[in-house]
This record gives sequence, C-alpha cells and structure tokens, in this order.
Amino acid sequence: MEGSRRRTTAPRAKPAATRPPREAGGTAAALPDAGSHGPQRGARSRRGELDGAPAETPRARAAPRRAPARTRGAQPPATDGARAAERPAVPEPQPPADPEAPAVARRPSSRRGGRSTAGQPRAPRRSRRERDKLMDVLDALRLKRKEICVSANTVNTVVTRLLHRLGNRESEFEGVEQLNTGSYYERVKISTPNEFDVMFKLEVPRIQLQEYYDSGAFYLVKFKRIPRGNPFGHFLEGEILSATKMLSKFRKIIKEEVKEIKDIDVSVEEEKPGSPAVTLLIRNPEEISVDIILALESKGSWPESTREGLPIQSWLGTKVRTKLRRDPFYLVPKNAKHGRGFQGQTWRLSFSHTEKYILNNHGTEKKCCESGGVKCCRKECLKLMKYLLERLKQEFQELDAFCSYHVKTAMLHMWTQNPQDSQWEFTNLSFCFDKFLMFFIECLRTEKLDHYFIPKFNLFSQELIDKKSKEFLLKKIEYERNNRFPIFDKF
Repeated sequence: MEGSRRRTTAPRAKPAATRPPREAGGTAAALPDAGSHGPQRGARSRRGELDGAPAETPRARAAPRRAPARTRGAQPPATDGARAAERPAVPEPQPPADPEAPAVARRPSSRRGGRSTAGQPRAPRRSRRERDKLMDVLDALRLKRKEICVSANTVNTVVTRLLHRLGNRESEFEGVEQLNTGSYYERVKISTPNEFDVMFKLEVPRIQLQEYYDSGAFYLVKFKRIPRGNPFGHFLEGEILSATKMLSKFRKIIKEEVKEIKDIDVSVEEEKPGSPAVTLLIRNPEEISVDIILALESKGSWPESTREGLPIQSWLGTKVRTKLRRDPFYLVPKNAKHGRGFQGQTWRLSFSHTEKYILNNHGTEKKCCESGGVKCCRKECLKLMKYLLERLKQEFQELDAFCSYHVKTAMLHMWTQNPQDSQWEFTNLSFCFDKFLMFFIECLRTEKLDHYFIPKFNLFSQELIDKKSKEFLLKKIEYERNNRFPIFDKF
C-alpha cells in the first residue's frame, strides 16, 4: 500500500507578504534545536532558512599586504566568524529511509573549499510555498461559526438535562457540577465541532491518597474518616474507593437518564476498556461524540509528585503558578495498567482545567492573540501537529497508541523552553512548526516525554508505548517533513 502512494504537488504559492523586520539575534536563533536533521549548509544564514531563499556567505577579508609571507597556495587568514562559516557541519546519522520517499541524488557542493555533501541528509528549506500550504490547511481546519453554534447548543441541551436529573434524584452523584474541558473549550479543535469533553465534578470530603507503585500519576483513594451514612460506602473495597465500581454506577445512571430524552437522538456507546468516560452519541443529524467524565474534586494540596511540575515560572510567572496550584485538583476513574489488564481501584490525576487556562492565556503579554494585541502562532502549530497525527493515525493502525495529549504535552514543553511572544511571531509559522516537529522527533528518538505536571511520569516509556511504534511514527513524520507534507494535500 505504501509503495504505491504518489506525492501530490503542493498548492501554488500565493503572493508573499512583506516580511517584517527581525529583532537583533533573530527569532530563528531563539528557538533551541531539539535534534538537528542533517548538516546545515555551512555557508547559509538562518534568515535564508526561514524565508526559503539562499543567503550569500560573507567571505573572509584578505590579509593586509604587510602580513607575513605565506607559503604558496596557502589560504589567507580568516576571522573566527569566517572560519565558523566555512567549517562544514558534522552530519548526524541518516534517518531510516521511508519506502514512500523517492530517491533523490544530491550534487556535491560547489562552494570553494567546501566538502561534498553527496549522500548527506539535509533539513528541508522552509519556503513561501510551504508557508502558504500550511495556511491553506489552517483555513480548512477553521471551525465555521454556524456549525459551532448548532453543535454547542445541542450538547449543552443534553448536558443540562443530565445535570438537572442527577441533581434531583437521590444518588451518590447528587451535587455534581459541570466542568468544560478538552480541545473545543481550549479553542484548538480542528475540522468540525463533533467531539466534546465534559467533566461532571463531584467534591469528596477529606480524602487520603496512596501513590500506586511510584507512578506519580495513579493513586488509591481512601477517606480519612468514614462517617455513618457515607454515600460512597458501597463503592469501598476495604478502605479503598474503587474507581471501577463508581464508574459502573455512574454509567448506569447516565443510561437511565438518556432514555428519558425524547426530542434528541442520543444514545450511550459501549464501554471501552480502561476509558474513564461515558460516551454519548448525538445525531443532529451529523454525529457528535460527547465524553462525560466523572471527576473527584479535592481542595487539598496537590500531591508531592507534582512539586517540580508546571514549570511556567519563566514563561507565565511564579505568581500565576502559585495561583494555579492553589486551585483544586481532580481524580478521574482511569485505571493503571496491570499486566495485560487494569487495576480497577486506581484513579489518575487530571489537570485538564489548568491546561485549559494555560492554552487560553499563553502569551507573556496579556493581549497576545486578543483584539488589539499581536497574534502569535502557538496554537496554529498545535493544530497543525494534531492534524498531522490524526491523518497518520487514519492511515496506519500501528499508531493507535498515540493521541493528541502527547502532542499537547510536547507543545507545552516547547512553549516553556521558548517563552517569549517574539519567538512565536505569526509570520514565522513554517519555521516554528518545523522546530516543533524536530522537538517531537527527538522525544520519539529518546523515548522520553515527561508529563507536564508529573515530571517522573514518562508518557513515552516502554511500558506505555513500545519502541517499534515510536520508530514507525518517527519515520512517518520525517518523511512528511522532508517532502513538504504530501499528506496535507488530501484534506
């Protein structure tokens, strides 16, 4: 199947807009290399890479006439900067070849004194054509206001009725409240507004957490005191509050209440092993998927495993971090893996409410991306990478273990390392997206992607995703990057 795929010619370039003046040092130098792919053209400037146009290398000045005599054929002395420009970069090992990638013969460099680059991998040059292509993709992914209103109104109607019914019946879930999370409410939803995540939060009194096998993310929940008449009593297994038992009862009640909704075509989907959500399917007439997630709300101090997490001090500031850590934290009935199954008593920490705040307040300047402020390309890079992974997953079942949360976590780390708004100028979209791709590739290569709130929890560990799957995704991303994203031609 792969061998028969043909590359599609990228859309014709649009007239290029005038490039704004760059700050001293340049935006290109501000973003760190997280894994270079092949040698840079030793004599090309960073600006040439960003704009897609080659830049001439300044030659070293000839020595004054009174300089000491040189032997015949010797090169004139050069400054340190000129030596650095003329010194060829050390090539990294060539990435594994993709069977879809056509063989391209590289000509040796004709620069005087330079080494041949034949057979060496090169990072693709960012061009105006590629920048226009990325903008076309973003335009196609932009949600239409009319579609948003129709979908959101339908979802809100269903959710409001469920909350009302849960509040009026005598059950363990009396007092639940809505907490909107996920890509739609973070304003990074792509394509169509057909997926929503809604938390039904339930405050629990005086709980005590016991970390599960030093994971940092999964916990056993106990009550410090169990008074008589505790509504959660029949969910206990000994002293432990069972996540599986509580989710099972929550699902049963939701199914009963959904049957009472007569004027909207809505049903409850089959349970997915290990999933913390009760998924509703609404036909309106297009299908809308709504994940309703039960979340225990704790107003105590965040667990010790999060002490070094949320590293936003040099980005959003220490005061913002302190404020966010004073907010409640949540536990969702997501079970830890145990052998080939799951540990049914375990709960997983959730910080989706904090993630939503960060994504909606991502600039060092308060007006970043607001009316009257300067627009950055942070969210655009996130949308493009989410779409790239989504398209790859549609074509290759080997990528089932990956999800958009991996992309969001990697992007949060990238924003932390490059906190200034000037490092994410919208005019530098293609360059910033390429830098993020390089960062994500490096995470796959090193098999390390730390949870943003729980640093010791590695989302790319061997226990969670096998090495073969990570190598497969790495190869596919490199192929798309080196060939100007042929998969985007199919949107």
